[in-house]
Amino acid sequence: MKTSILSSSERVAVVGLGYVGLPLAVAFSKKVETCIGFDLNDEKINLYKQGKDPTEELGDYEVKSSSVIFTSDESLLKDSTFFIVAVPTPVNDDHTPDLEPVKSASKIIGRNLSKGSVVVFESTVYPGVTEEICVPIIENESGLRCGSDFKVGYSPERINPGDKVHRLENIVKIVSGMDADSLERISSVYSLVVKAGVYKASSIKVAEAAKVIENAQRDINIAFMNELSMIFHKMNINTTEVLEAASTKWNFLPFTPGLVGGHCIGIDPYYLIYRANQVRYHSLIMSSARRINDDMGKFCADSIIQLLIKNDVLVKRAKVCIFGFTFKEDCPDTRNTKVMDIIKELQKYEVEPLIYDPIGDRKEAKRLYDVDFVSENEIKELDAAVFAVKHSIFKNYSLESLEDIFNSSHNKKILVDLKSCFNRKDFDSKNWLYWCL
Repeated sequence: MKTSILSSSERVAVVGLGYVGLPLAVAFSKKVETCIGFDLNDEKINLYKQGKDPTEELGDYEVKSSSVIFTSDESLLKDSTFFIVAVPTPVNDDHTPDLEPVKSASKIIGRNLSKGSVVVFESTVYPGVTEEICVPIIENESGLRCGSDFKVGYSPERINPGDKVHRLENIVKIVSGMDADSLERISSVYSLVVKAGVYKASSIKVAEAAKVIENAQRDINIAFMNELSMIFHKMNINTTEVLEAASTKWNFLPFTPGLVGGHCIGIDPYYLIYRANQVRYHSLIMSSARRINDDMGKFCADSIIQLLIKNDVLVKRAKVCIFGFTFKEDCPDTRNTKVMDIIKELQKYEVEPLIYDPIGDRKEAKRLYDVDFVSENEIKELDAAVFAVKHSIFKNYSLESLEDIFNSSHNKKILVDLKSCFNRKDFDSKNWLYWCL
């Protein structure tokens, strides 16, 4: 009871209010006296203040009814005693880690840090970043010494954007601290909001490594499925049917082929690959998996072109509509979407596809990719339809409604179903050219 009382007296500040930081801030606002939600993006802060949730992780009501003090004014961080860093960690064009967001957050915290505070990083990094890169920045900005004046820890985020089942409160939270005292303090604070409990890692580096391998493991498994898909297509074997048959064994892992984008699985392995290179080890498995998954957009686009040619459609300026642009289903996030890889490849053949996504963030797509979404009534007279994301709304499309969107002059209707939104057997008739991964 004593620990719980002490934990709830913390003044928590969450730095970075995206898909990870926002749920954290709202959750802590219900358990502590003061919770500051800080982000440099004024537009985002204004939306939160209006009670709007552009991430759709919590919903407008949760944001509006929370007591989070949303701000882009870093001076409001000064009275905080427990800082959580939840900023993105992307990669550069050469696939090396881009640590500028986490460095910037460290500078901001350092300028506003007081003695006795704890700083916990949640951003996915390679082992060593917290202690070797972030701590010196905080010390330099604050004039304080780590260990004697403030403590640090690492607790990797495990939120799955768009997932309404696996949430912050019911996912076991890995926590770590620089020493026993900081570990206990960090553990007690997170225990306020995580019902599933915490797992105390033995060190910060262990916690950093545990996070980065979670997504690297998924990347490798999906890469194997993607390689199988390419092999089986050459053999004229349906990959889905192969996986269904293999899944009857109790220990077969149920992964499926597909595009690997987003800001986790498609990025995190590069952090560990980079760190491995620093210690003079060249990754074989992770690097190969990344190459396979990064090439899937080209493989899909080439397959679309082959289908157009097979159906006697003039490829140049063919009317193709791509359904879904986000990096995963039922999530508005378009960052690092690999659907863009398909679009770029099709453009090489002078195909400018229409893009329809009723879930995706229109403003973000325009800002990041200069892409405009079309309305549903613009989808007609198609030469091919490509379902790239398995949004729930797409699964409700009937066969009749799909037939209406195609150019009736063609011999067959081309439907490319990258995520198996539909039942393949429904398209067995001679009127369809159905293709899936």
